[in-house]
Amino acid sequence: MTEKITELSDAVVGRATTDADNSEPKTVEQITSALEALLLIADEPMPEAELAIAVDAPTSVVTDALTELVAFYDETGRGFELRQVGGGWRYYTRDEHADLVGRYLLDGQQAKLSQAALETLAVVAYQQPISRARISAVRGVNVDGVMRTLLARGLVTEAGHDPESGAMLFRTTGFFLERMGLRSLDELPALAPHLPEVAELEAELSQLTRPEAVPDLPPETPELSDPTAAMSTTAADRSAEHDHEEDEEHDG
Repeated sequence: MTEKITELSDAVVGRATTDADNSEPKTVEQITSALEALLLIADEPMPEAELAIAVDAPTSVVTDALTELVAFYDETGRGFELRQVGGGWRYYTRDEHADLVGRYLLDGQQAKLSQAALETLAVVAYQQPISRARISAVRGVNVDGVMRTLLARGLVTEAGHDPESGAMLFRTTGFFLERMGLRSLDELPALAPHLPEVAELEAELSQLTRPEAVPDLPPETPELSDPTAAMSTTAADRSAEHDHEEDEEHDG
């Protein structure tokens, strides 16, 4: 599968380059800084084929550029490194600085979670496993920075990929249960008691959707069903009464 993606990206990039102005493929020097910019904002490992399409260069050139960046960071003793993991590339802090980074994130000003982090953690806890995009949709804001904090705190962790979309899924960790004083996720408090307005809304909606009772109507009568017939009947009755009165006068 990976080989097919690589071949496809090379074909697309090569065709686009040829169709544009028949120029030569980009070199390693031309794409290095662009690759660094993309990898700095990556929340998940980026495959070489994806990077190749983004920088409009053959996959082979991207591979060479990434290899040179790894060597350059190692030689210059940077505090971060470029790793190839999970089918892609991403920046990570070096292992020798793990204690320092951990203390910074867990102590002092970073000891307490922000309201945004708490809300995001609650979404993960109740909806796990869940993708970053789904969390953003639930909260209505971008959660990339908050998720990085939760991952660094060890409260959430990666839980594989969604079989349909391929997006990375996240779940809570054992450390989360420990900090919450829970033995398992089954002990998470139910949400319903904390959302009374939902029950009220459902009750109100059920009232609106319930069909209204139709009052019983009296049986139809000729007067109601056929006004013309009623008028004819009344006229006939009056004529009969008039004839009867005339007969009485003649008899008198």
